Amino acid sequence: MPAYRFEALNAAGKSTSGLLEADNVKAARAQLRAQALVPLEVTQVVAGNATDTRIRFGRRVFSTTTLSVWTRQLAGLVVSGLPLERALTALGDEAEDDRQRELVVQLKSEVNAGSPFARALAGSPREFDDVYRAVVAAGEQSGALGAVLERLADDLEERQELKGKLIGAVAYPAIVSLIAVVIVVFLVTYVVPQVASVFTSSKRALPGLTVAMLAISAFLRDYGWLLLLALAAAGTMLRLMLRNEGFRERFDAALLGVPLAGRLARGYNAARFAGTLAMLAGAGVPILKALQAAAETLSNRAMRSDALDALVQVREGAPLASALATKKRFPGLLAMFARLGEQTGQLPQMLERAARQLGAEMQRRAMAAATLLEPLLIVAMGGVVMLIVLAVLLPIIQLNTWVK
Repeated sequence: MPAYRFEALNAAGKSTSGLLEADNVKAARAQLRAQALVPLEVTQVVAGNATDTRIRFGRRVFSTTTLSVWTRQLAGLVVSGLPLERALTALGDEAEDDRQRELVVQLKSEVNAGSPFARALAGSPREFDDVYRAVVAAGEQSGALGAVLERLADDLEERQELKGKLIGAVAYPAIVSLIAVVIVVFLVTYVVPQVASVFTSSKRALPGLTVAMLAISAFLRDYGWLLLLALAAAGTMLRLMLRNEGFRERFDAALLGVPLAGRLARGYNAARFAGTLAMLAGAGVPILKALQAAAETLSNRAMRSDALDALVQVREGAPLASALATKKRFPGLLAMFARLGEQTGQLPQMLERAARQLGAEMQRRAMAAATLLEPLLIVAMGGVVMLIVLAVLLPIIQLNTWVK
């Protein structure tokens, strides 16, 4: 049954809006009149309609967290034996956000019209990516949609947890670095000139450290805005250049060579690739299609290119482990577990184990780096502040010497 978005007036003359289901526009208007409402506008909600700018061009309806919760709720309802249409109705009724409710109504309308659930999800590609839709399609084809949705919810939660731990590991050093830069700039541009101005009227030469600090202060006060403008321009130019696929691939390849950031990027992308591939293969998705979808989830373009090259080799008849072993950007652990999975016939389980191990290793490295960076940043900040203090104290000490 199609869904309609309406705007109407109630008995008090106030405007109200919402969603309802009816066979056609005339039936929808009749429902509104039966509720003592005067219909002003009734339009059909069509999934994937490019004119629905609130969904297609606004912010996303589902964040990563809300999508995993929604998927978990839908899986629970389907596993309990509730038909998909009724499960979607229940989720639509319980939705607190109007945009979320509208999206669920769109999905239910498509399903009621006879479309497969995966095809209905394809009408909202911003909310449900290729991997999500491929897993749902495999679940529908196998008749185990509820179990597949539960596995999908598990994957979304694990991915969010991994990303959260990585962000948490780098957040503290980033905040400390930002605060240190602000404090140093304040001291150099305001405190040092105020104190040193007392000694500039004397005919004697100031200490070299003080002179250097005053030069830095003058440069920042006179040309600091140009420096900020140059940094902003460089950042904007880099973002524009990263839109070029060739440059982005070379940039990501160079990033993998950076000692710490490269290892973290390699571990994160490899863990995500292995986890996605394990989930898709376990859901019954053909290996070629699973490889294609898993490769698209890689944020590092160089590793994505390697994954697509491995896909070509597998399509030509090479084993997955052999194809991955030739790609040195992927950790050797991934190829080893893939080989074990192919030999034992438990490829999804082995890939999932590889994803867990790679994720745990990446988390360990991130936490170790954060633990090491914290004292280093504090020592570096203390050293810079000490130089600034010395630049202020040296003229005072020199003045005392002159007085004596």
